[in-house]
Amino acid sequence: MTPEPDAVPVPDRRPVGPGVVRRLIAEQFPRWAHLPVRPVAVNGWDNQTFHLGDRMSVRLPTAREYALAVDKEHRWLPMLAQHVPVPIPRPLAKGAPGAGFAFPWSVYEWIDGEPAGAGAIGDLTEFARRLAGFLGALQRIDPAGGPGPGLHNWFRGGPLQVYDAQARQAIDRLGGQVPRDAVLAVWRSALEAPWDGRPVWFHGDVAVGNLLVRDGALAAVIDFGTCGVGDPACELAIAWTLLSGASREAFRAGLGVDASTWRRGRGWALWKALIDYGDPGAKRVVDEVLKDSLNREGGRGVVGS
Repeated sequence: MTPEPDAVPVPDRRPVGPGVVRRLIAEQFPRWAHLPVRPVAVNGWDNQTFHLGDRMSVRLPTAREYALAVDKEHRWLPMLAQHVPVPIPRPLAKGAPGAGFAFPWSVYEWIDGEPAGAGAIGDLTEFARRLAGFLGALQRIDPAGGPGPGLHNWFRGGPLQVYDAQARQAIDRLGGQVPRDAVLAVWRSALEAPWDGRPVWFHGDVAVGNLLVRDGALAAVIDFGTCGVGDPACELAIAWTLLSGASREAFRAGLGVDASTWRRGRGWALWKALIDYGDPGAKRVVDEVLKDSLNREGGRGVVGS
């Protein structure tokens, strides 16, 4: 069932400082109370992360909706880690609300690496192949009992229709900043692309900040808050946000993506770029999505046919 538009709330984010983390650790995990706490260099939106000493991290949801992923991650990440070819976060302890903090939270083992920006990656095509290998391994894990689309992962793995109104509102708001007819045609094409209904495991937010690099190569995949079981098309946005040319083709070939799933994946990338159009790089993503549709389909889905 496709959720109603009001089923996708705007989270009331409430970031905290290192002092709250120190109090939480002292109250609930006093064996670590002597360790220094400091913010990481680049923080996320759904969660704040702090170093706890040199080998651990503390991850705190910034809103009630984001906290829905805590139990999921503790239950499923240890199992998923056994089947994928690069490291993923390993939960060490689960904290409870306290010290003025309202949500459950987590302590994880720290994973070294830097975000997968273009300057950090050695060979982008090889990086794309390794990423496809990781996602393919994830999709081969038995999905039985896994969490389906819902508020815990912002309906990743479900139909794009849940974001139809939001995407169209963004197109109207942007006016002449985007080629309206072309964008609407690609969006409609994504909404209409069929899915075979076979659910698989997916990460749900394959973005540069969640892909860690060491020595130019993919070293780890982090932040599984939007993971779940369902349609894997949401995994493909990275094909337009980071990859291009040979690396994009290697990624698609490595995953064996069919044409319908590729169209749905374009839709996920387009939706995110439209709603974040003020962010650096969003215009490039829209342009890449439109060019990809034109190149692969000869204009079908770009001019409304």
